[in-house]
Amino acid sequence: MRLCSKTNCANSAAWTLTYVHADATIVIGPLATRAEPGAHDLCSYHSERLTPPQGWHLIRLGSGESAPERSRDDLLAIADAVREAARPVPEPAGRTHGHLRVIGEPED
Repeated sequence: MRLCSKTNCANSAAWTLTYVHADATIVIGPLATRAEPGAHDLCSYHSERLTPPQGWHLIRLGSGESAPERSRDDLLAIADAVREAARPVPEPAGRTHGHLRVIGEPED
């Protein structure tokens, strides 16, 4: 059980707050499956009373909203990205010595 990130609050977390500073946007959504750096877990009391700084946008994603549907193209793009990441990196030409690489033939 994770607790609310607010100081002196002992309530259990029910929501996760994230923000994008460059876009001046705060997003409050359902509790993330795990704690992440830069994300703040909030109890229901604090998530309902949070107000954004002046000039910032606040987006609330309710737990009743369904997740976006994945199309076949989305799934194929994910599969291609996984395949690309798993592809082995070819060894550079030449002899290798640990993390160093010898270029050309050594002189006798």
